[in-house]
Amino acid sequence: MACEKVATSCDVLVVGAGIAGCEAALAAAGSGARVLLASAGQTFSGSSFFPGTWGLGLVGPNGERDEEDFVRTILGVGRGMAVPGLVRALVHGVGRAVARLEARGVELRGADNPDERDFIPCFDSRVRCWHGLGRASYRDATEAALARAGVETLPGHELLDLVERDGRICGAVLSDSAGGTARVVGANAVVLATGGFGGLFSRTLTVPDVLGTAAAVALRHGARLVNLEFIQIMPGLVEPVRNVVFNERTFRYARVEGFDAPDAAELLNSRGGHGPFTASLPDRAVDLSLAAAGERGAAVSYDLPGRLPEFMQTYFTWFEGAFGRRPDSGLRIAPYAHASNGGILVDEHGFTGVPGLYACGEATGGMHGADRIGGLSSANGLVFGHAAGIAAARCPARDEEGSSRSVTEKTDLRDLRRAMDQHCLIGRTDDGLRKMGRVLDELDERNAQARSAHAANAILSARALVTAMLARTESRGAHFRADFPHEDPAQARPLVVTLGKDGRPVARPLS
Repeated sequence: MACEKVATSCDVLVVGAGIAGCEAALAAAGSGARVLLASAGQTFSGSSFFPGTWGLGLVGPNGERDEEDFVRTILGVGRGMAVPGLVRALVHGVGRAVARLEARGVELRGADNPDERDFIPCFDSRVRCWHGLGRASYRDATEAALARAGVETLPGHELLDLVERDGRICGAVLSDSAGGTARVVGANAVVLATGGFGGLFSRTLTVPDVLGTAAAVALRHGARLVNLEFIQIMPGLVEPVRNVVFNERTFRYARVEGFDAPDAAELLNSRGGHGPFTASLPDRAVDLSLAAAGERGAAVSYDLPGRLPEFMQTYFTWFEGAFGRRPDSGLRIAPYAHASNGGILVDEHGFTGVPGLYACGEATGGMHGADRIGGLSSANGLVFGHAAGIAAARCPARDEEGSSRSVTEKTDLRDLRRAMDQHCLIGRTDDGLRKMGRVLDELDERNAQARSAHAANAILSARALVTAMLARTESRGAHFRADFPHEDPAQARPLVVTLGKDGRPVARPLS
């Protein structure tokens, strides 16, 4: 990257332009702040706008009377890994978030047959308040709202570092992918809304720039990370198209190549109740079979009913429109990395504990646990994005600029992604994770010559994941250790990752 630097100033810098980032920007602007919304891709990008699925589900409680039951259910599904205060803030904030969307003019789809089994969210046991959040409607209404609020957008700018002075964040360094320059943005507060860690894998159901690199940057500046080992792993298509979400509800009508357990029909029926893999239910046998099938995945065939349930029909209609064929006309599936249940640890206002630094959406953790109820990722972005934007707008003005590290070109991450696929998806082991650590050591040595901040951030984010995966010597929720296949009650607490004195991640229980 060229040495030229472009200086910019604002009250609140929001990094990441998916749902969480857009909500944070609108909330900060609505509180009177001058807001800059930067993103590595285009505005309205990241996991929120991943094209490999029809849209987004948004789940909340069925009114105030359902809130406490929903809180208890989320904590139970989280299997001891969710932070109760964050769960309550999430549940209590969904209704107001829905009202804000409707007031903005976002079209929220309701269910024609809400009592159908398929509208019970993943890992839940009862129907909640469900909305289909269409990306096009959200984008159109929110783009107009951002313009009215005077939010300046800065697409094509990746976060490389934060600017810090006397322990307080007072801006960020962004790389301009088009102009080849480094842009230093001074701000009273920075909100990180850059998504999870799915882009660290080559087989992923998100966009490649969702690398968790903001978590690495935050870690270097004193933030804590939580629940990193709980990355959702979903079945996705490898044929006839790749990088497309498989509709798990169809498992109950399916036959899966190589999966011939005596109780296969019962396990497939159970597996149809949730999209992500979980080590905490017997139907994990389905996903272990898919993982054993290798790179090409397993063939799936169907015996479908004459009339598809509504939720399934929505997927079939979208798939035919997007790809020109039915999704049951010969397909193969394999495990893919998907959304992250963990990330930067925040409080109910999105505050990271580092003055001037906030985070929201999939970049954060604590409001979800070992497993996450379907539809709560969207709710997280809406609720905590709004809260973080308001809190960031209240930060006092900075005195002067601080310091940051130098920045350089992007680096090819294919070796990292292939190794993550091999060692950090389903079936993690001590041996495999330590091999992954050695791969990261080699990549660090190689990057010492290139001095790429982009690569250094990706390597550190991967190293933080591996540290948490190694430390959790059990199987729980989205984390499966083939060498420790059972849940250990003594480990029923979240792990927090910080940086040790040697600059390497360290995992310890959250106190």
